[in-house]
Amino acid sequence: MSSIAGNDSRVATLAANAAAWGRLPAEYAIPAQAPPLAAAQQYCRRLARSHYENFSVASWFLPPSLRQHFFNVYAYCRISDDLGDEVGDPAAALRLLDQWEMELHACYAGSPRHPVFVALAETVRGFDIPKQPFADLLTAFRQDQTIIRFPVFQDVLNYCRNSANPVGHLVLYLCGYRDSERQALSDFTCTALQLANFWQDVSDDYGKGRIYLPLEDLSRFQVTEQDIAERRNTAAFCQLMQFEVSRARDWFTRGLPLIKKVDKQLAVDLELFSRGGQEILNAIERQDFRVLGRRPSISKTRKLALVVRAALGKLL
Repeated sequence: MSSIAGNDSRVATLAANAAAWGRLPAEYAIPAQAPPLAAAQQYCRRLARSHYENFSVASWFLPPSLRQHFFNVYAYCRISDDLGDEVGDPAAALRLLDQWEMELHACYAGSPRHPVFVALAETVRGFDIPKQPFADLLTAFRQDQTIIRFPVFQDVLNYCRNSANPVGHLVLYLCGYRDSERQALSDFTCTALQLANFWQDVSDDYGKGRIYLPLEDLSRFQVTEQDIAERRNTAAFCQLMQFEVSRARDWFTRGLPLIKKVDKQLAVDLELFSRGGQEILNAIERQDFRVLGRRPSISKTRKLALVVRAALGKLL
């Protein structure tokens, strides 16, 4: 009887996992057999170019020899993020993240099946990238399923340590930098970018049940969760956002020295992303910090100006 019950439980788990994968794009599913390397690389290129226009812009400035590897890393980050954010069921998301991490382990063991990991395995071998940055990202996406409030700012920074900073380390590995000094400067920039996105998306994140604004700051400025829920851009809330924007600007400033410590090609991309993140903060400021119910965005004209500036920097 126990054997039958065990089989029934496994069947139910498989069915539940299949249903969870069904909430995501069909191409995300882990196939029964690994595709050829060329097909896996094409998969990553297509995913990167179709999901994130800013990544496509930045890839213009990458050396051709690195583009595929950046596509591979981006594809991993994209699907990992969606597994944590788009399933709509925390328990199911955790199960899929566990399966995804098993594929990560298989990637390092030489036996992956998912096209992202087939392509990523070549990147990992070619640049001797450790597993930890990839695993840290999954830690953050697991946290998203259970941690939805942050008592103090240090808790937000701890979250960024897993959700944002590993991406900077991966970029540095791809560009041949492995030292702790550059990684620390990269952490400032990546954390600043994450903070800028949090302050841009307060209403969207609340819709997912999350508040990344530290609870200690809400209390300090006498802002309530009800204010956020009802999208009340009160004077107190706007003062809170002004404080948080200033804090994020400080983190961007701390990271800027990295631009002068890398080669010119990487420097162009770093400046593009750093200035782009600061433009998000500028957009928040332009609408007087009233972000509830009105997501700040960067106009196409300003985006073009950033790209032109980066292109001129590369030419000169």
